[in-house]
Amino acid sequence: MTDTARDILTPTQLNTLARDLLEGAFPLVWVEGELGNVTRPASGHLYFTLKDARAQVRCAMFKPKSQWLKFAPREGLRVLARGRLTLYEARGDYQLVIDSLEEAGEGALRRAFDELKARLAAEGLFDDARKRPLPEHVRRLGILTSPTGAAVRDVLSVLQRRFPLLEVDVLPVQVQGETAAAQIVDMLQRAARGGRYDALLVTRGGGSLEDLWAFNDERLARAIAASPVPVVSAVGHETDFTLADFAADLRAPTPSVAAELLVPDRRDLLTRVHALQRRLATTQTHRLRNAMQRADRAALRLNALRPQARLDMLRRRQEDAARRLHALWRDQQARRAAAVRHAAAVLRAHAPQRRLEQVRARLLALAPRPQAAVARTLQREALRLRGLARSLEAISPLATVARGYALVTKEDGTLVRSVTQVQPGDRVDARLGDGTLKLRAE
Repeated sequence: MTDTARDILTPTQLNTLARDLLEGAFPLVWVEGELGNVTRPASGHLYFTLKDARAQVRCAMFKPKSQWLKFAPREGLRVLARGRLTLYEARGDYQLVIDSLEEAGEGALRRAFDELKARLAAEGLFDDARKRPLPEHVRRLGILTSPTGAAVRDVLSVLQRRFPLLEVDVLPVQVQGETAAAQIVDMLQRAARGGRYDALLVTRGGGSLEDLWAFNDERLARAIAASPVPVVSAVGHETDFTLADFAADLRAPTPSVAAELLVPDRRDLLTRVHALQRRLATTQTHRLRNAMQRADRAALRLNALRPQARLDMLRRRQEDAARRLHALWRDQQARRAAAVRHAAAVLRAHAPQRRLEQVRARLLALAPRPQAAVARTLQREALRLRGLARSLEAISPLATVARGYALVTKEDGTLVRSVTQVQPGDRVDARLGDGTLKLRAE
């Protein structure tokens, strides 16, 4: 009885042991399945089952985690869940406590998208320097999309409203499914090679990442980047981004916005046309006025060039020239007569006899002046010479020599002022008052 009593467990103890065993044996697990029995009570927690064709497991996702879900869980939706196994002791229910929940395939697709985007970006496929500007005026537009989708209706409606003159071709392709990407690539390449279109629009409506996956195809991204025709991408809603958006020359947030970016508003064009018409009318009026003025001036010149008018003008010019010539002749004659009179007066003033008389009178007046000037000059120079002689005699060494001194010079004429200038055996000259002595130093 004692051994048997020790093995008896209460339901609580049994469930606790089972919970510890489950939580210790299983780490975090990933489970993919279909949602069922989805409930969200007022507490904000999320309860559901994950099931496949043969089994199901109860799941709970508490409010702190469930309020950040990016989608609305609903019956039948296939999801990928991450959580830990446990056992709810109060009811003995085996369940999975979820901490991450995403639509099935969404996570794998997102990782594949990020990896492919990083690789293509590293190649420079998305660089802005590679992208080309759209033509200023698109005349023909090719739209690659589903002919039955809402996106093409929105685009055509905006284009018709803004610019009805645009030639638009809908190039039908699948926008979802396994063959969609290949169809879009083939249609894009054919449209670009045809040379018909000024721009191409690749578009579709919104959807999940899986719905838009055809526009994340690497072949499509490379085809868009290599297209000789500018490509505009408008896939999904504003928050949706695909590789086609990054590779395109221009990305529009929605199909309708893409249509607005591709064509101008006809009202703006009409305003511009009216302004140009007014400018043209003003220019034409100005040019017509100038032409009329030139015609008037030409008529005046033509009238002036009539033969009779030409003869009258030449006659008037001849008469004017004759009058000017006669006046010039009279002036020249008067100037010559005045010059002759002036020359006669000059000749009379410079007659030889008169010139001789003037010179003779001047000589007589100047005759006594040179003798007096010479006498004064001789007297002045004699006084100056006596002064210089006295000064020279005062500073002359000869006067000193005459008093008994001598001037000693070396053979080169250098004056000896000190005994240090003479060495034994040197020859020197000693100049006295009445001669010079040749000496040799001992």
